[in-house]
Amino acid sequence: MSAASFRALHDRLRGQVPWGTADRRGALNHITPERVAAAAGEVRLGRSVTLAAPLARSAPDNPEPGTRHMKRLPGEPSDVPGVSFAADQLVMNVHGDVDSHIDALCHVSHDGTMYNGVKPDAVTSQGASELSIEDVRNGIVGRGVLLDVARLRGVPWLEPGDSVSAAELAAAEAAQHVRVGPGDVLFVRVGHRRRRAEHGPWDVAKSRAGLHPEAMAFLAERQVAALGSDSNSDTAPSVVEGVAFPVHVLAIQAMGVHLLDYLQFDDLVPACEAAGRWSFLCVVAPLRLPGGTGSPANPIAIL
Repeated sequence: MSAASFRALHDRLRGQVPWGTADRRGALNHITPERVAAAAGEVRLGRSVTLAAPLARSAPDNPEPGTRHMKRLPGEPSDVPGVSFAADQLVMNVHGDVDSHIDALCHVSHDGTMYNGVKPDAVTSQGASELSIEDVRNGIVGRGVLLDVARLRGVPWLEPGDSVSAAELAAAEAAQHVRVGPGDVLFVRVGHRRRRAEHGPWDVAKSRAGLHPEAMAFLAERQVAALGSDSNSDTAPSVVEGVAFPVHVLAIQAMGVHLLDYLQFDDLVPACEAAGRWSFLCVVAPLRLPGGTGSPANPIAIL
């Protein structure tokens, strides 16, 4: 995709954002109270399924792994009488290439601005004064839809470098007898996690499957509220001249769509197959991290 074509797509999608210059929630505005109430009707089996992967160890795709260490063991002397505690501490890079997380709208700058014209200097060494993950403090609750593109192609996974087109998203809808609608949280499976499990980790910063930038027009047309993937939604190497993460730019900076990266659908796919449907109630509750550019996330699908 040429730089000029990307610029035209960016400007077109940015021009479709309807909420005014003061908006800080982006596409989450598509989730209305009425749509949340309707999404609750997706719960028929009372079964909940995680979409998050366990915290990963050091690997070629995870040079800065999250670390968890024990601060206190139950048998150690306690400074309070009659009770002993176990306690641990977690430190992690929120935006790594393995651990499941959500990106805030302050995560991406392009051409000198973040979403809705907010200047990058709103993010300092103390964190973000605007567009932080704190804007999602009430969570994301709505109808989730999983489109399994690897299943559509009849393969266990898309090979690194492959891109998912808007036409394939529509074809996956038809094959799965589901339709993405306004306010939905869209999840796209490319099979990244399965390939990693069967072939081992690799340098995904250089090579991974994702969505083609033109697929963002599908999200805009359907008024999707948030996008998640078992990859990070961007193909590597980039298909756009001079822009390393074109889907991140279009989704976050142009459209105000929060991204959920490096999820896992190994539990959700068989649950959807057993239920005979690919839609569900979805709940995403980021941590309260004032000024945070993102957060670890454990999205839950409820069927």
